[in-house]
This record gives sequence, structure tokens and C-alpha cells, in this order.
Amino acid sequence: MRTVLLAALRSHLRRYVAVGVAVGIGVAFVVVTGAITSATRDGLSASVGAPFEGADVVATDVDPRRLDRVQELAADDGARLSVIGSAQLPVTPDDGVPDDLFVGAVPGLTDSPAWPEVVDGRLPAADGEAVVAARTAETLRLGPGDTITVGEGRRAAELTVVGTVEPGTSSGAEDVFLRWDDLEPFADLMFVEAVAWSGPGSLAVQSRTLGTVVGADRVQPARQYVDAKVVAANDGVDVLTTMLLLFAGIALFVAVLVIANTFAILLAQRRRELALLRCVGATRAQLQRSVRLEALAVGTVATALGMLAGAGLGRVVVAVVRDRFPETGLGDASASWSWYAAAAVVGVLVTVLAAWLPTRRATRVPPVAALGPDDSTRLATGAGRVRVVAGLVGVLGGTALLLRAVSLARANAADPALVGSPVPLLWMLAGGMAAFAGVVLLGPVLVPALVRLVGAAASRVAGPTARLAADNASRDPRRTGAATASLIVGVTLTTAVLVGIASTRSVIDAEMATQHPLDATVTRTAEALPEAAVDRLAAVPGVERAVAVPGAVARVGSGVGEVTVLAPDEIADLGGLALDPDVVGGLADDEIRLPASAYDGLRIDRRVSVTAGDRTLRLRPVYTEGDAGQAALVSPAVLARLAPRPATGAVWILAESGTSGADLTADLAGVAGSYDAGVTDGLARRDYVDLQLTIVTASVVGMLGIAVVIALVGIANTLGLSVLERTRELALLRALGLTRARLRGTLALEGVLLAVVATVLGTAVGVAFGWVGLQTVIAPVVAATPLVLPWGQLGLVVLAAALAGLLAAVLPARRAARVAPAAGLTAD
Repeated sequence: MRTVLLAALRSHLRRYVAVGVAVGIGVAFVVVTGAITSATRDGLSASVGAPFEGADVVATDVDPRRLDRVQELAADDGARLSVIGSAQLPVTPDDGVPDDLFVGAVPGLTDSPAWPEVVDGRLPAADGEAVVAARTAETLRLGPGDTITVGEGRRAAELTVVGTVEPGTSSGAEDVFLRWDDLEPFADLMFVEAVAWSGPGSLAVQSRTLGTVVGADRVQPARQYVDAKVVAANDGVDVLTTMLLLFAGIALFVAVLVIANTFAILLAQRRRELALLRCVGATRAQLQRSVRLEALAVGTVATALGMLAGAGLGRVVVAVVRDRFPETGLGDASASWSWYAAAAVVGVLVTVLAAWLPTRRATRVPPVAALGPDDSTRLATGAGRVRVVAGLVGVLGGTALLLRAVSLARANAADPALVGSPVPLLWMLAGGMAAFAGVVLLGPVLVPALVRLVGAAASRVAGPTARLAADNASRDPRRTGAATASLIVGVTLTTAVLVGIASTRSVIDAEMATQHPLDATVTRTAEALPEAAVDRLAAVPGVERAVAVPGAVARVGSGVGEVTVLAPDEIADLGGLALDPDVVGGLADDEIRLPASAYDGLRIDRRVSVTAGDRTLRLRPVYTEGDAGQAALVSPAVLARLAPRPATGAVWILAESGTSGADLTADLAGVAGSYDAGVTDGLARRDYVDLQLTIVTASVVGMLGIAVVIALVGIANTLGLSVLERTRELALLRALGLTRARLRGTLALEGVLLAVVATVLGTAVGVAFGWVGLQTVIAPVVAATPLVLPWGQLGLVVLAAALAGLLAAVLPARRAARVAPAAGLTAD
């Protein structure tokens, strides 16, 4: 049988290309996941340990009030220390606009610390110098040579920016770094994560020394502390790895369908060959072993190529991400041997297992029966009836389970204690798998019927070519169903994700519009804004309208302090700003809506005093969602009582469509700074959330797209094998007058029909699954969750599938058109 095996591999090697591509893509996906995981872990490990470079022991939970005693102890003991933590302080750049930023200290354990990583300039070498995180420097337009003021009042310190840095993901979210001598005056305001210590003596001696001040139970070896932080940080990496492997599993599942279909077609084409081998003495076990060894050989070669491609692609992906997004802190893309071993085992096993059932089915047919047609999918046969009944049971049973999941989720939504229960999700997963399995089982019935229906409609435009293509595409129901099953899987999951994210986006957009109804606000607390400020703000690029809102500066009791009190007039009078009256208006004449930050620790059941000049009112604070900037809102009647002659308290900005929120905020800050006014960036915050949703959508759809690509490879392979199988038929059509162009058009339309029908069916199932997921997962948390169909995206999916089906038919059509009628009629 060795000779038979080698001969089969030589004869049918080209027909195994689709198997190799499917396996190779799946294996490459696994290897790339390993590369990304290793790079993330390596970067996290290096970043987490960077601030503690040179430390011997670490003290945690240190009271900031004890830092001066720790400093004295270090001086007496000849040790060096580094305070890892930050304080949120007002930082005022040259333009005079203060902003609350997180300020930390540059590590002091070594003379040349490696953290934070310098992007431009250098680290502080003397008192009075500072470095700014690159992201913050870009927002505030700071660079080496600029001056900033940290803090306020008597503790304010003026410092010179000497560089920009990349903090990475090691500690918190520090924006500015100073030397400890400059940060020490603010020690009482700091959140101290840890104190890193390096001194004389053994670890035990240093632990006892530092423990005398901070407590012995709070000191541990630095290596032990860093290792624990790395483990905690890697929990997030594990989640990322699991998500990526989930998509890799989907791609491999689709690959299984493609491989199984390919082997089923190949073995069907080799029925006579296998029957002849049986007649000359080969046993069923020998044939099975021979074909499975073919699968093993193809799987091994494809896995090796996939591992090589994945290793190279993984390095490229990591390098590109590290270059474009340095803040990710990715390390080296060096997947461990276990990842490669797992990928190799998975690739080979997937190939062999996918070929197992087709091989068993083909070799069970007696030699004489192999000369007849294969009608196992017709309803008149036992296998066909079992398949249809099983499919119906799966669809109906799965639908019942899905409806049960929705019912449980709605019942849980009425009880806050049950919201978030995993039970409805489990019902949904079980129902989804059962229903989808039913759809796949019914594929040989559904898909050919839909192909004939669409072909009949297309024949009115394309004529006999469309009818011929539809007949050919639906001739073998089992093959048609199997060829499209993998594409249905990919399109169903993609559609469900698109529908789910679009519906969720509509809820989030509405919530963001409520929380940040204004594109931007410019407010000055010290005094009113002059009319010239309104004109200058209106002239800023990207501003469609700047509206002056009447107000006055007032002092609010209960620890709130000085704020600007605004009284928006009738909404229609606000220059056309599209605002929700419940968010920025609708206040009674004894109410005041304070800035969001003022409600921390404030009892809203008690009135507060509001004083403007010599007038004081007692008003009831109310809280509503929405951000109207750093100002308080009152009714026009209340403002008239506080300030009979109000001035411009703030300017509310409406941006032009398509304006970047970050650019708008930066440009407005440049103008507002000259008036000592602050800017609230509602549009930028909405843009940020929208960007995150877009990234999630693109990432998920991109990873599911790998499964779709594998499915389209399967369709191309099915068409190619079908062309080889129908060589005589196609040659006869050519002999009867069908031109090469018409032949190519028929095969191209056949590929388009298969792809479009599978996509439309997958889209319908995906929309249903998306609705169920929305009702089960999102609706219990957000009551008014509408089903949003992203028609544009769904249309692109169908169009892309049609184009892909057309491309899949190019090579088979060209091969068929090149065969001369005489040669084709004599082909075996």
C-alpha cells in the first residue's frame, strides 16, 4: 500500500491545496496568538519591574506622613530609596490653563534610571526639572524647554520641562515626573503604592531596618513583590489569549468543515479507484489507513508551512503595533516551544480528524455499489431522512432554548439580585449551538433550494447562463450544503457581532449624549468672559457655533467653593444647540444643578447657600446625568435674584460635523488660556468611546474574517474539483456552441450564487442570534435596548461575499475554458 499512497499523493496533490491553505491559516493564527501573548507578557514583565530596578526590598501600604521619617532613616543608614506613587495636582503650562494631572517621582535608586523611557530630551538631573508623559505632552502641546507650574498657593513650584517620556503600563497613569526633592512638599497628597529601598546588608537586615519605620509586616523582598505584580498583570493577558484562541478555534472549526468537504469530494471522485483496489485484494482497513496517511502527510506539510508563516507574521504584527502604539509596551515576539508544539499537534489532528468520517464512509461502500450514484442526501433515503429530521429537531429545539434564555433574562431584569446571572447565558449558548447545528444539517435541503430560487430570478437578467449555473450549483445537495456550511458559520458569527455592537453602540451613544451633551464648554470662575472671547472662540477651526450663556460667579457653601452659575435661556434661544432640556434645563426656582465633581460627599437632601456679591439664596442641589462643564445651572429666575445684571458666564460650543474632538479641545484651550478659562471636552470624550467601539468592531470582524477567508477557499476548492469532475460535460457544452466567455460566466455565476446564498442565509441567522444576545446580555442591564441593523455593514458583507465568490471561480473557470472540446470529451 506504500506504492498506492505515494501514487495517490502525486496524482491528487493539487487537489489538496485547499486543505493545506485551511490548515495553514488556522495554525498560523495559533502561532501569531502565541507571539502576541509572549510579547505582551514580556513587555508587562519588563514594565512592571522597571520602577523597582536596583531595589533590594519593598515596603507597601506606607502612610505618606511617614515618608519624611523613611527619608531620615535612609540618610542615616546610607541607603537609597524611591517612592513609587503619585499625587493629583494642578499643573499649569505656559498658557495659564491649569489641569489636574497625576504627578510622580523619577526613581532614585540608580543614577541613570531606565524608567520612565525617554522619548525626547532627558530625565531630570537637577531640582526644578520635570519630564512629561508623551501622551500628555501631545495634548497640552508641551516639549523640552517649556515651563510648567505644579501645585498652587505657597507650595507651587515652577519647573522646566527637559523631556518627554513613555511610562508604559508599569504603575499608574502618571502624567508628569519630578525629582523627589520637588515632589516631597506634596507627600501628604500622594497615593503611595510602594517604597523601593536599596541599602547595605542582607535582605533580612534591610527588611528589619525599613520595618522599624513602616512596620515589619509591610516589607518584602523586591523580587517577590515584582513577581506578584507580574502575575496579577498577566491575568489580563490570559483574558486576551483566551479571546484570541477562541477566534482561532472558530477558524479551525471552519477549516474542519472545509477539509471534510474536500476529502468527501475527492473520495467521491475516487470511488472507482477505491473499488478497483478492493477488487484486486486491498482490504477496507488498508484503504482507510492509506487515505488517512494521505491526510497526515498533507496536514504535516501544511502545519509546518503555517508555523513558519505564523512565526514571521507574529513578529511583523508585534513590530508594527510596537512602532505605531509605543504605549502598549510590547516586548519581543518569542513564542515558547509549547505554543509551536500545540500548534503542530492541533494542525495535524484537525486534518486527520476532519478526514476520518469521509474516509470511513467512502470505504464502507462495497466495490459493486461504488459503480452507482451517491444519493445519501436525498429525502427518499434513510440517511437523508435522518439528516432532515435531526436538522429540524436542532432548529426547533434550539429556538425553544433561545426563547427560554430571553424569557429568563427578562424575568431576572425585574430582580436586581438576579441581574448578571449566568443562567440565561448558558441557555442562550446551548440554544445557539443546537439551532446552528440544525441549520448546518438542513444545508443540503435549504441551500440548493435557495440557489435554485435565486438562479431563477437571475435568469431573467442573465438568461440561460444563470439557469445553468443554478442547476450545476444545486446538482449535488450534500456537496452544495457542505461547501457553504463553513461560509454560513463565518457570516453568522460576523453578522451577530455587527448587530450586537451596532445595537450596543446606539445605547452607548445615547448615554454619552446624555452625559456629555455639549461638544465643548469654556468657563472662567474668577470673572465673566468678555464679548471678545466669544468672537475668538467662534472663529476657532471646527466651531460651527459659539453661544454665550448668561451667568455670574458665586460661592456655594457645604465645601463646594466658588463656581460659575449659569442660567440657560429657552433652548431655542441657545443658538440652535441641540440639547436635551432634561439635561441642561428644566430646573425649578429653588434648585441648583452643581458640577459633577461637587457632589462627592455632598448631601443632596439639604439646601446649600449660594452667594453672589451681597445676595445669598438657599437652594436645593439636584443631580441629573449630563455634563454642562465646570459650572452650576439654575433657572433664569434664580439667576435674576442672584445677579440682576448677569454677564457671560460661559461659552457653549457646537462643533462642525466631522471635527476631531481632541483637535477642537486643543484649539479652544489655546484661546481660553488667554482668559484664564477652562475647557470641558464633551466631543473628545464621545469620540474616545466611539473609537474604542470601532476598534472592538474592527478587531472582532477582522479575526472572524479569517474564518470567512478559509470558507471561501473551501468554495473555490469545491468549484475547482467540480470542474475536474465535469470535464466531459463542459466539453460537450463547448461542442454544442457554448463559448469560452459564456462558460467562464457560468462558472463565475455558480461561485457567486453559492457565496451569496450562504451569506444571506448566514446573515438571517446572525441577525436572529444578535437579537437573542441583545435581549439576554444587554437588555437586563439597559432596559431600552433597540435592535439596530447596520444595513451598510451587512450590505458590505454580502457584496464582499459575492466578489469573493467571483474571485473563487476565476481559476476554475480559466482552467475549464482552456480545455479543448475534443480533449475534454476523451478525458477520463
